[in-house]
Amino acid sequence: MKLISWNVNGIRACMGKGFLDVIKEQDADIFCVQETKMQEGQAEVPAEGYHQYWCSAEKKGYSGTAVFTKEEPLSAAYGIGIDVHDHEGRVITLEYEHFYLVNVYVPNSQNELKRLDYRMQWEDDFRDYVCRLDREKPVIICGDMNVAHKEIDLKNPKTNVKNAGFTPEEREKMTSLQDAGFVDSFRYFYPQTEGIYSWWSYRFNARKNNAGWRIDYFLVSQRLKEKMKDASILTDIMGSDHCPVVLELDV
Repeated sequence: MKLISWNVNGIRACMGKGFLDVIKEQDADIFCVQETKMQEGQAEVPAEGYHQYWCSAEKKGYSGTAVFTKEEPLSAAYGIGIDVHDHEGRVITLEYEHFYLVNVYVPNSQNELKRLDYRMQWEDDFRDYVCRLDREKPVIICGDMNVAHKEIDLKNPKTNVKNAGFTPEEREKMTSLQDAGFVDSFRYFYPQTEGIYSWWSYRFNARKNNAGWRIDYFLVSQRLKEKMKDASILTDIMGSDHCPVVLELDV
């Protein structure tokens, strides 16, 4: 089974930059996207052969997630069941026979860390949510998690310690999530690989210079780790300030 996750930074804009070609060429069983920035029905996404599930923010042009899946899931749920978190279209959970898939767009702590306190509450509540699912069946979490976990996960760690996405607080929450029983698939296969990132600022020629961050993940329940075959980051695919990340596994 092949799964892909991609923050498209506006799916309508990304469709003008080859999004549908990427879906067709990659031929994933499940294709998750974040930051769709649209309500369902604002544009048609003609992804042939896929069932579509959308979770949009109430605020137009903001946030939003979607999943394109070849196999129809047993059930679909939106949000995490906590009202304060469930107005921004950040989580879709699809239940399959052997696992839950959770597609997530984690809140950004923003400039001057204006939203860091909220982010901390989100992290605790989201971790509780996926742990509850994990007690029922294994979980695959994917998406833009808005944190570079370790220094190896971004080009310039020393100058970013106090910036959103690399604060000690955010990194500790990622550690807590992994300690709760979820494996970072890319680091499982490539624990020491440097210079592979999934997001680059549009400023300062960051992508050209590969001054990036690895903030897009597939995390899997511990008991699925032996079923993983590979994890990769498709750095050559353009169309967004993020690139797609891939997980292949036997389930």
